[in-house]
Amino acid sequence: MFTGIIEGMGRLEHIAQEDTNVHFTLSAPFVDELHIDQSVAHDGVCLTVVAIEGGRYTVTAIAETLERTNLKSWIVGGKVNLERCTRVGDRLDGHIVQGHVDTTAILGSVIDLNGSWKLSFRHETSPEFMTVPKGSITINGISLTVVDSSAGGFSVAIIPYTWEHTNLGQLKPGVPVNIEFDIVGKYVARMWSQAQAGEPEA
Repeated sequence: MFTGIIEGMGRLEHIAQEDTNVHFTLSAPFVDELHIDQSVAHDGVCLTVVAIEGGRYTVTAIAETLERTNLKSWIVGGKVNLERCTRVGDRLDGHIVQGHVDTTAILGSVIDLNGSWKLSFRHETSPEFMTVPKGSITINGISLTVVDSSAGGFSVAIIPYTWEHTNLGQLKPGVPVNIEFDIVGKYVARMWSQAQAGEPEA
């Protein structure tokens, strides 16, 4: 489990294809503290550390992960938001984040509000892809609060610290980002959909 509070940014150093899998090698501020089999969220995608060598570490993404996320658009030299899994007893500063990306969204616009930025995103519509104003949303692994909400999109406001210490400040309109909707909202949406359809709860 994660909280959506980014610890730092990693740099993509090498990308290697092996059959349908892709191995990503990164440098990061806390490589010396990592260990094999550790879970780390990369732009909100939970990936397992499979190798550590020379101040770098490697994770592997399978075809399902590549299809559902923006990892297939990563390039060498790109910056990635990183968060290690939450330790029992830590403060939950963000919200409950699983590291299981639901879909990607496209950045539509960036509005400079002279002290903050308003980013608008659009995504495919689905009963389970639900946002509400003042609710939680995870974008590239970052726990954020929804400002405006619609069936196929939402906006968030970004403070200077988040703009400077994550990769949101580098995004351009048209770029895909990883989205994880609030887990509580997803359960509510699923139960509502089943109730409307007269289906028994799973």
